[in-house]
Amino acid sequence: MRTPILSPNRKVAPAALRAEPASHRDNMRGALIMCVSMTFFTLNDTVMKFVASDLPLYQSITLRGLVVMLGLLLIARREGGLQLRLPREAVRPMILRLIGEIASTVLFLQALMHMAIADLSAIMQSLPLVVMLGAAVMFHEKLGWRRMVAVLVGLVGVLMILRPGTSAFTIWSVLGLASVAMVVLRDLVTRLFSREIRSTTIAFYAATSVTLSGLLLSIGEGWQRPTVEQLGLLVLGGGFLTVGYLSAVATMRIGEISFVAPFRYVSLVAAIILGLVVFGEWPDVWTWAGSGLIVTAGIYSIWREGQLRGQPRETGR
Repeated sequence: MRTPILSPNRKVAPAALRAEPASHRDNMRGALIMCVSMTFFTLNDTVMKFVASDLPLYQSITLRGLVVMLGLLLIARREGGLQLRLPREAVRPMILRLIGEIASTVLFLQALMHMAIADLSAIMQSLPLVVMLGAAVMFHEKLGWRRMVAVLVGLVGVLMILRPGTSAFTIWSVLGLASVAMVVLRDLVTRLFSREIRSTTIAFYAATSVTLSGLLLSIGEGWQRPTVEQLGLLVLGGGFLTVGYLSAVATMRIGEISFVAPFRYVSLVAAIILGLVVFGEWPDVWTWAGSGLIVTAGIYSIWREGQLRGQPRETGR
Protein backbone atom coordinates (compact mmCIF):
# COMPACT_ATOMS: atom_id res chain seq x y z
CA MET A 1 0.00 0.00 0.00
CA ARG A 2 1.01 3.78 -0.06
CA THR A 3 4.01 5.55 1.88
CA PRO A 4 2.92 8.83 3.64
CA ILE A 5 4.15 12.06 2.13
CA LEU A 6 3.88 14.06 5.35
CA SER A 7 6.78 13.70 7.78
CA PRO A 8 5.91 15.44 11.07
CA ASN A 9 9.14 14.45 12.84
CA ARG A 10 11.39 17.48 13.29
CA LYS A 11 13.70 16.02 15.94
CA VAL A 12 15.41 13.73 13.45
CA ALA A 13 15.08 14.57 9.77
CA PRO A 14 13.99 11.65 7.59
CA ALA A 15 16.81 10.13 5.56
CA ALA A 16 15.00 10.75 2.29
CA LEU A 17 14.85 14.52 2.76
CA ARG A 18 17.53 16.86 1.47
CA ALA A 19 19.26 19.18 3.88
CA GLU A 20 19.90 21.85 1.25
CA PRO A 21 17.21 23.71 -0.71
CA ALA A 22 16.26 22.00 -3.95
CA SER A 23 16.41 23.69 -7.29
CA HIS A 24 13.32 24.46 -9.36
CA ARG A 25 14.30 21.66 -11.72
CA ASP A 26 14.51 19.17 -8.86
CA ASN A 27 11.13 20.30 -7.56
CA MET A 28 9.55 19.79 -10.97
CA ARG A 29 11.14 16.35 -11.32
CA GLY A 30 9.95 15.40 -7.84
CA ALA A 31 6.42 16.56 -8.64
CA LEU A 32 6.41 14.57 -11.89
CA ILE A 33 7.61 11.41 -10.14
CA MET A 34 4.97 11.89 -7.43
CA CYS A 35 2.28 12.09 -10.12
CA VAL A 36 3.67 8.89 -11.69
CA SER A 37 3.73 7.13 -8.32
CA MET A 38 0.17 8.01 -7.36
CA THR A 39 -1.18 7.23 -10.83
CA PHE A 40 0.48 3.81 -10.90
CA PHE A 41 -0.81 2.95 -7.44
CA THR A 42 -4.33 3.78 -8.62
CA LEU A 43 -3.86 1.79 -11.82
CA ASN A 44 -2.87 -1.20 -9.70
CA ASP A 45 -6.00 -0.76 -7.55
CA THR A 46 -8.14 -0.62 -10.69
CA VAL A 47 -6.59 -3.80 -12.09
CA MET A 48 -7.15 -5.67 -8.82
CA LYS A 49 -10.76 -4.52 -8.54
CA PHE A 50 -11.40 -5.58 -12.14
CA VAL A 51 -9.65 -8.97 -11.99
CA ALA A 52 -10.89 -9.97 -8.54
CA SER A 53 -14.49 -9.51 -9.64
CA ASP A 54 -14.08 -12.86 -11.48
CA LEU A 55 -10.93 -14.42 -10.01
CA PRO A 56 -10.72 -15.21 -6.25
CA LEU A 57 -9.24 -12.23 -4.40
CA TYR A 58 -6.50 -14.04 -2.48
CA GLN A 59 -5.44 -15.96 -5.56
CA SER A 60 -5.14 -12.60 -7.32
CA ILE A 61 -3.06 -11.20 -4.44
CA THR A 62 -0.74 -14.23 -4.58
CA LEU A 63 -0.18 -14.10 -8.34
CA ARG A 64 0.35 -10.34 -8.33
CA GLY A 65 2.74 -10.68 -5.39
CA LEU A 66 4.94 -13.11 -7.30
CA VAL A 67 5.32 -10.53 -10.05
CA VAL A 68 6.24 -7.81 -7.54
CA MET A 69 8.77 -10.07 -5.78
CA LEU A 70 10.43 -10.91 -9.09
CA GLY A 71 10.61 -7.26 -10.06
CA LEU A 72 12.13 -6.25 -6.72
CA LEU A 73 14.66 -9.09 -6.93
CA LEU A 74 15.83 -7.89 -10.33
CA ILE A 75 16.10 -4.31 -9.09
CA ALA A 76 17.91 -5.33 -5.90
CA ARG A 77 20.36 -7.35 -7.94
CA ARG A 78 21.38 -4.22 -9.81
CA GLU A 79 21.89 -2.45 -6.45
CA GLY A 80 24.12 -5.18 -5.02
CA GLY A 81 21.55 -7.63 -3.67
CA LEU A 82 19.06 -7.83 -0.82
CA GLN A 83 19.94 -7.40 2.84
CA LEU A 84 17.75 -10.24 4.05
CA ARG A 85 19.65 -10.55 7.34
CA LEU A 86 18.41 -7.71 9.50
CA PRO A 87 20.19 -6.14 12.47
CA ARG A 88 18.78 -7.31 15.78
CA GLU A 89 17.25 -3.93 16.56
CA ALA A 90 15.37 -3.95 13.23
CA VAL A 91 13.58 -7.30 13.75
CA ARG A 92 10.79 -6.04 15.98
CA PRO A 93 10.00 -2.98 13.82
CA MET A 94 9.99 -5.24 10.75
CA ILE A 95 7.49 -7.62 12.37
CA LEU A 96 5.19 -4.73 13.29
CA ARG A 97 5.57 -3.25 9.81
CA LEU A 98 4.68 -6.55 8.16
CA ILE A 99 1.58 -6.85 10.34
CA GLY A 100 0.51 -3.41 9.16
CA GLU A 101 1.41 -4.23 5.55
CA ILE A 102 -0.55 -7.48 5.44
CA ALA A 103 -3.58 -6.16 7.31
CA SER A 104 -3.79 -2.91 5.33
CA THR A 105 -3.53 -4.73 1.99
CA VAL A 106 -6.18 -7.33 2.81
CA LEU A 107 -8.57 -4.80 4.38
CA PHE A 108 -8.11 -2.31 1.54
CA LEU A 109 -8.71 -4.85 -1.20
CA GLN A 110 -11.72 -6.33 0.58
CA ALA A 111 -13.21 -2.84 0.86
CA LEU A 112 -12.28 -2.06 -2.75
CA MET A 113 -14.30 -5.03 -3.99
CA HIS A 114 -17.48 -3.49 -2.55
CA MET A 115 -16.87 0.27 -2.65
CA ALA A 116 -16.48 2.77 -5.45
CA ILE A 117 -12.77 3.24 -6.10
CA ALA A 118 -13.08 7.04 -5.85
CA ASP A 119 -14.83 6.82 -2.45
CA LEU A 120 -12.15 4.56 -1.00
CA SER A 121 -9.37 6.63 -2.57
CA ALA A 122 -10.84 9.77 -1.01
CA ILE A 123 -10.76 8.14 2.43
CA MET A 124 -7.13 7.12 1.89
CA GLN A 125 -6.23 10.76 1.20
CA SER A 126 -6.64 11.37 4.93
CA LEU A 127 -3.46 9.35 5.54
CA PRO A 128 -1.04 12.32 5.86
CA LEU A 129 -3.32 13.89 8.45
CA VAL A 130 -3.78 10.68 10.44
CA VAL A 131 -0.05 9.89 10.25
CA MET A 132 0.65 13.36 11.65
CA LEU A 133 -1.77 12.69 14.51
CA GLY A 134 -0.28 9.23 15.07
CA ALA A 135 3.24 10.67 15.23
CA ALA A 136 2.11 13.09 17.91
CA VAL A 137 0.84 10.15 19.99
CA MET A 138 3.60 7.61 19.24
CA PHE A 139 6.64 9.91 19.13
CA HIS A 140 5.30 12.71 21.38
CA GLU A 141 5.58 15.21 18.56
CA LYS A 142 4.22 18.69 19.20
CA LEU A 143 1.06 19.33 17.23
CA GLY A 144 -0.05 22.95 17.32
CA TRP A 145 -3.63 24.15 17.12
CA ARG A 146 -3.49 25.08 13.42
CA ARG A 147 -2.53 21.60 12.26
CA MET A 148 -4.82 20.02 14.84
CA VAL A 149 -7.71 21.95 13.31
CA ALA A 150 -6.59 20.74 9.85
CA VAL A 151 -6.67 17.14 11.11
CA LEU A 152 -10.20 17.61 12.49
CA VAL A 153 -11.37 19.20 9.22
CA GLY A 154 -9.95 16.25 7.28
CA LEU A 155 -11.70 13.77 9.56
CA VAL A 156 -14.98 15.64 9.07
CA GLY A 157 -14.42 15.15 5.34
CA VAL A 158 -14.02 11.40 5.91
CA LEU A 159 -17.27 11.32 7.89
CA MET A 160 -19.06 13.16 5.06
CA ILE A 161 -17.97 10.44 2.63
CA LEU A 162 -18.85 7.55 4.95
CA ARG A 163 -22.04 9.08 6.45
CA PRO A 164 -22.36 6.91 9.59
CA GLY A 165 -25.96 6.09 10.49
CA THR A 166 -27.12 6.03 6.87
CA SER A 167 -27.39 3.23 4.34
CA ALA A 168 -24.15 4.49 2.75
CA PHE A 169 -22.21 3.32 5.83
CA THR A 170 -21.53 -0.42 5.60
CA ILE A 171 -19.10 -2.99 6.95
CA TRP A 172 -16.91 -2.23 3.94
CA SER A 173 -16.66 1.38 5.11
CA VAL A 174 -15.36 0.07 8.43
CA LEU A 175 -12.79 -2.06 6.61
CA GLY A 176 -11.64 1.02 4.68
CA LEU A 177 -11.11 2.91 7.94
CA ALA A 178 -9.30 -0.07 9.46
CA SER A 179 -7.03 -0.13 6.41
CA VAL A 180 -6.09 3.50 7.07
CA ALA A 181 -5.21 2.61 10.67
CA MET A 182 -3.00 -0.26 9.55
CA VAL A 183 -1.19 1.92 7.00
CA VAL A 184 -0.52 4.45 9.76
CA LEU A 185 1.00 1.67 11.90
CA ARG A 186 3.11 0.50 8.98
CA ASP A 187 4.40 3.94 8.08
CA LEU A 188 5.14 5.12 11.60
CA VAL A 189 7.08 1.94 12.34
CA THR A 190 9.06 2.45 9.11
CA ARG A 191 10.60 5.53 10.70
CA LEU A 192 12.35 3.28 13.24
CA PHE A 193 14.60 1.70 10.60
CA SER A 194 18.15 2.95 10.24
CA ARG A 195 19.41 4.41 6.98
CA GLU A 196 21.55 1.35 6.36
CA ILE A 197 18.51 -0.78 5.53
CA ARG A 198 17.72 -0.34 1.85
CA SER A 199 14.25 0.53 0.61
CA THR A 200 14.29 -2.49 -1.72
CA THR A 201 14.88 -4.79 1.26
CA ILE A 202 11.91 -3.34 3.16
CA ALA A 203 9.73 -3.51 0.05
CA PHE A 204 10.79 -7.12 -0.63
CA TYR A 205 9.91 -8.22 2.89
CA ALA A 206 6.55 -6.49 2.48
CA ALA A 207 5.83 -8.08 -0.91
CA THR A 208 6.85 -11.52 0.35
CA SER A 209 4.67 -11.31 3.47
CA VAL A 210 1.63 -10.16 1.50
CA THR A 211 2.15 -12.88 -1.11
CA LEU A 212 2.49 -15.65 1.50
CA SER A 213 -0.56 -14.33 3.36
CA GLY A 214 -2.55 -14.35 0.14
CA LEU A 215 -1.45 -17.92 -0.50
CA LEU A 216 -2.52 -19.07 2.99
CA LEU A 217 -5.87 -17.27 2.83
CA SER A 218 -6.52 -18.65 -0.65
CA ILE A 219 -6.65 -22.18 0.77
CA GLY A 220 -10.09 -21.54 2.24
CA GLU A 221 -11.22 -19.51 -0.76
CA GLY A 222 -10.12 -21.94 -3.45
CA TRP A 223 -8.33 -21.41 -6.74
CA GLN A 224 -9.57 -21.41 -10.29
CA ARG A 225 -7.74 -21.55 -13.58
CA PRO A 226 -7.03 -17.95 -14.67
CA THR A 227 -7.49 -16.91 -18.25
CA VAL A 228 -4.65 -15.50 -20.31
CA GLU A 229 -6.30 -12.07 -20.04
CA GLN A 230 -6.45 -12.30 -16.23
CA LEU A 231 -2.83 -13.39 -15.99
CA GLY A 232 -1.80 -10.56 -18.25
CA LEU A 233 -3.69 -8.04 -16.14
CA LEU A 234 -2.14 -9.37 -12.92
CA VAL A 235 1.34 -9.09 -14.43
CA LEU A 236 0.44 -5.54 -15.45
CA GLY A 237 -0.88 -4.80 -11.95
CA GLY A 238 2.30 -6.18 -10.40
CA GLY A 239 4.33 -3.93 -12.66
CA PHE A 240 2.20 -0.93 -11.70
CA LEU A 241 2.68 -1.70 -8.00
CA THR A 242 6.45 -2.12 -8.36
CA VAL A 243 6.79 1.20 -10.17
CA GLY A 244 4.55 2.81 -7.56
CA TYR A 245 6.72 1.54 -4.69
CA LEU A 246 10.00 2.65 -6.24
CA SER A 247 8.80 6.03 -7.47
CA ALA A 248 7.25 6.74 -4.04
CA VAL A 249 10.73 6.36 -2.55
CA ALA A 250 12.40 8.37 -5.32
CA THR A 251 10.03 11.32 -5.08
CA MET A 252 10.96 11.88 -1.42
CA ARG A 253 14.63 12.14 -2.42
CA ILE A 254 14.11 14.74 -5.11
CA GLY A 255 12.82 18.23 -4.50
CA GLU A 256 11.33 19.87 -1.42
CA ILE A 257 8.59 17.95 0.35
CA SER A 258 6.41 21.06 0.76
CA PHE A 259 6.45 21.47 -3.04
CA VAL A 260 6.18 17.81 -4.04
CA ALA A 261 3.73 16.45 -1.47
CA PRO A 262 0.50 18.14 -2.70
CA PHE A 263 0.84 16.26 -5.99
CA ARG A 264 -0.07 13.03 -4.15
CA TYR A 265 -3.71 14.06 -4.58
CA VAL A 266 -3.36 13.18 -8.26
CA SER A 267 -4.38 9.69 -7.08
CA LEU A 268 -7.87 10.97 -6.24
CA VAL A 269 -8.25 12.49 -9.72
CA ALA A 270 -6.99 9.24 -11.28
CA ALA A 271 -9.42 7.20 -9.14
CA ILE A 272 -12.38 9.33 -10.22
CA ILE A 273 -11.45 9.04 -13.91
CA LEU A 274 -10.71 5.31 -13.80
CA GLY A 275 -13.80 4.62 -11.71
CA LEU A 276 -15.95 6.32 -14.33
CA VAL A 277 -14.24 4.81 -17.39
CA VAL A 278 -13.74 1.24 -16.13
CA PHE A 279 -16.61 0.72 -13.67
CA GLY A 280 -19.12 3.45 -14.56
CA GLU A 281 -18.85 4.92 -11.02
CA TRP A 282 -19.43 8.62 -10.44
CA PRO A 283 -18.96 10.14 -6.95
CA ASP A 284 -22.00 11.67 -5.29
CA VAL A 285 -22.13 15.19 -3.87
CA TRP A 286 -21.10 14.00 -0.38
CA THR A 287 -17.95 12.38 -1.75
CA TRP A 288 -17.08 15.53 -3.68
CA ALA A 289 -17.60 17.72 -0.61
CA GLY A 290 -15.74 15.39 1.74
CA SER A 291 -12.86 15.02 -0.72
CA GLY A 292 -12.61 18.79 -0.96
CA LEU A 293 -12.26 19.11 2.82
CA ILE A 294 -9.67 16.31 3.02
CA VAL A 295 -7.53 17.69 0.18
CA THR A 296 -7.73 21.27 1.49
CA ALA A 297 -6.78 20.20 5.02
CA GLY A 298 -3.96 18.01 3.70
CA ILE A 299 -2.46 20.71 1.49
CA TYR A 300 -2.65 23.23 4.33
CA SER A 301 -0.87 20.81 6.68
CA ILE A 302 1.86 20.20 4.10
CA TRP A 303 2.27 23.95 3.57
CA ARG A 304 2.43 24.47 7.32
CA GLU A 305 4.97 21.66 7.61
CA GLY A 306 7.17 23.42 5.06
CA GLN A 307 6.94 26.67 7.04
CA LEU A 308 7.90 25.02 10.31
CA ARG A 309 10.83 23.17 8.76
CA GLY A 310 12.32 26.51 7.78
CA GLN A 311 11.98 27.93 11.31
CA PRO A 312 14.30 26.76 14.11
CA ARG A 313 11.82 27.67 16.84
CA GLU A 314 8.14 28.41 16.91
CA THR A 315 5.63 28.04 19.71
CA GLY A 316 2.25 28.34 18.02
CA ARG A 317 2.37 25.29 15.79
